[in-house]
Amino acid sequence: MTTDLSPNSARHSRHGPLRGLGIGWRPELAAFIADRTDLSFVEVIAETLPVHRPLPAGLDRLVERGVPVIAHGVGLGLGGADPLQPTRVAQLAAIADRVRAPLVSEHVAFVRAAGLEAGHLLPVPRTRDALDVLVANVRAVCAELPVPLALEHPAALLRWADAEFGDAEFLTELVERTDALLLLDLANLHADRINHGVDPHRFLAALPWERIAYIHVAGGIERAGLYHDTHTHPVTREVLALLREAADRHPGPAAVMLERDGRYPSVRELTGELDAIITAAAGHTRATAGATP
Repeated sequence: MTTDLSPNSARHSRHGPLRGLGIGWRPELAAFIADRTDLSFVEVIAETLPVHRPLPAGLDRLVERGVPVIAHGVGLGLGGADPLQPTRVAQLAAIADRVRAPLVSEHVAFVRAAGLEAGHLLPVPRTRDALDVLVANVRAVCAELPVPLALEHPAALLRWADAEFGDAEFLTELVERTDALLLLDLANLHADRINHGVDPHRFLAALPWERIAYIHVAGGIERAGLYHDTHTHPVTREVLALLREAADRHPGPAAVMLERDGRYPSVRELTGELDAIITAAAGHTRATAGATP
């Protein structure tokens, strides 16, 4: 599952295609990350970083070592009808330069309307009008970024009615019209399976896999029939099964990373979780082929 980070554009990754195991960088995990020798990349929430002050301790050393650091945005509101805020776009581009990011990622979501901040990543309608807004905003952001942009589909508890596209179809048309990449979040896909009846196998089969830059996995919990993508619980067996399926559909080096936010487990538990992700990323086919008769 190797990805050319800029399939049809002049922008190229500073590090080449992403591969291997990654984790979301958080200050609480800085020491753990520094001690791991098998982490190929990290991802950092761009809005948590200063533009004109020193980078947090630990993250600065990763940058100097040449470890790929992805700038992950949560505040642009690409799916909103309000105009993009130029200062937010400029800050995201500046952070990408500061951490020497191979690419930037953001969400297919809106976060504000009429000057009000939602505080959440809200889903966009799967309609032609909403797609046109997304395309215009993504193109505008890509024009300002020094590296490629990957788009993530968020999880949501609620959905808009009267969809004109299927989930994978909507994402496919979006990236085809913008030349953007995809960030596949398997935890969000699992949430959509429980909350909205999405068939994850059909979703994975319909994706333009040549556009996928990397994969998220994370933990969550089901309450009262709804799945909450918490990032504070261990990765579920169902998400690991989706990771094995993704690896089997597209064999080859994958770039897979764990998201953890709050309620951080012990080093032993976190190590076990990463080991389980590595095993799942090998897929059923390759694991069977490598087994001793």
